[in-house]
Amino acid sequence: MDITLDKKSPTEALIKITLKENDYQPNVEEKVREYARKASIKGFRPGKVPTGLIRKMYGKSILVEEINRILSESVNNYVKENKLNLLGDPLPDLKKAESVDWENQKEFEFDYSIGMVDDFKYDISDKAKVTRYKIELDKKTLDETLDNIKEQFGKQTNTEKPVKGDDFMGTLSSADGELTNEGIIKFNYLSKGGEKKLLGSKPGDTVELDIKKDFKDAHAVSHALNIGEDKAKELAGNFKFSLDKINHVEPAEMNQELFDGVFGKDVVKSEKEFIEKVKSTVEENYNRETGYYLDREIRDLLVKNTKMDIPGNFLKEWLLRSNEGKVTQEDVDREFDDYVESMKWDLIKNKIAEDNEINVEHEDVVNQAKAMILQQLGGAGAAEQLMEHMDAFADNYLKAENGQNYMRLYGELRDNKILELVRNKISIKEKSVSLDEFKKIVEKESK
Repeated sequence: MDITLDKKSPTEALIKITLKENDYQPNVEEKVREYARKASIKGFRPGKVPTGLIRKMYGKSILVEEINRILSESVNNYVKENKLNLLGDPLPDLKKAESVDWENQKEFEFDYSIGMVDDFKYDISDKAKVTRYKIELDKKTLDETLDNIKEQFGKQTNTEKPVKGDDFMGTLSSADGELTNEGIIKFNYLSKGGEKKLLGSKPGDTVELDIKKDFKDAHAVSHALNIGEDKAKELAGNFKFSLDKINHVEPAEMNQELFDGVFGKDVVKSEKEFIEKVKSTVEENYNRETGYYLDREIRDLLVKNTKMDIPGNFLKEWLLRSNEGKVTQEDVDREFDDYVESMKWDLIKNKIAEDNEINVEHEDVVNQAKAMILQQLGGAGAAEQLMEHMDAFADNYLKAENGQNYMRLYGELRDNKILELVRNKISIKEKSVSLDEFKKIVEKESK
């Protein structure tokens, strides 16, 4: 057998394999004899079927099976022995394979296209700079949050005369009746014109609402009609709203009952403590979001600053063939840049992990599963009661979905370790911003 590498470029090559008769024939003959020993054919005793008959009946399929085994094994071994850093899988030359004359050929040639990535360097020194945003709740956002909490824990009643902030229950229908939904129109869905119309209504009334003018935006329309936002954008004209009930919420008072309802009994004992606890809790939640944004910025910076040649033509062909008709050429072309960026990030992560000997132990995965399950079952309060069952819970969870849960947690832990290492090495400048400022930053970056 001859196997050679024909490099077309630094990132694309052909693995060429030539098989001579003595490379495959001994195994083919052994398989023929094995078939003869096991075959059950009418007119012959078990184990006495002539090999000539087996060769005539099954010879071609045995030959194809044996050569495919040799090819697969040879390509894999060649890649490992020559330490080729492949992207995707080797792709056989289909035209060449289809032209094989299995009945008469004794010598066979096969080609496999491969895509490779050359060695590359990444920079996780303090020369790499990103910004960590810290959200500080301004008075306006804090007041809105407190109002929302008081409404959430307030007393709900039905009223005959609506006021600002009430919700309207009924049926919203298009003029032709083809589109209809029984549900709630929340006050914050409405524009000034819509507010005026519904504030002047009472249960039993039918109100005409201009779907474009009387709602704030397509997002509000999509919720009012329970349809997708894209479809909501296409709607126009007057809709009829048959009003059944008006829901009014009397906000909860700022007292110990509210404090206990939100944070648990006696966790906070004064209005000042309550406001500070709300502020710190909301800031913590938002800063979790800024942490996700920081990690995305780190990923984008490393991908952008890491020079890496990619075999574009090979990857497009591999994506088409490996997805077996599930995607079209147009799909591949449209999503290709995002795919390449994701692939580069995976390569960079793998190299960082290898260079810094980052590993995830089985015990780490089990402990992460236990922590996640405890949180779902009630947090630390449930730990004492459930501790003796946690090993079984974790084991069942990690084995579920054919082991996919295990691999998902393993991947998350590995990514966290890699990103923690990077965060400790690069230069991170902290900047305090309001929630509105952070939203504008994210919106600008996403364009």
